[in-house]
Amino acid sequence: PVVRCPTFKYNTRVRAGRGFTLEELKEAKIPRARALSLGICVDHRRRNKSLESLQANVQRLKEFASKQVVISKATKKADVPVVSQLLGPLLPVTQPNPVF
Repeated sequence: PVVRCPTFKYNTRVRAGRGFTLEELKEAKIPRARALSLGICVDHRRRNKSLESLQANVQRLKEFASKQVVISKATKKADVPVVSQLLGPLLPVTQPNPVF
C-alpha cells in the first residue's frame, strides 16, 4: 500500500506501507484469507484517514489481482500457462508531483 510519512517534515512524501487495511481489502472484494494466500500483507492496525488514499490503495489491489496467475492443483501440466517470475517490485511506489 502507499502511505504518507507521519512527520511534518516528510508528510509530502509517500512510501510503501506495511500492509493493506481490512477496509481496502473489502472494497477490492478480496477476502482476508485469500489475500494472505496470494501474498498480500494485511495490517489490521492501520486505519484509512482519507478517501483518496483508500481509493488509491484499492486501485493498486485490483491492479495486482489482475496481474496474478493462479494455477490450481487440479490443473494438468499440459494446460499450465507459460509464465515467468517477476524480479523486483511489482508495483513500485512513485512520488506525486508537487503542487505549489
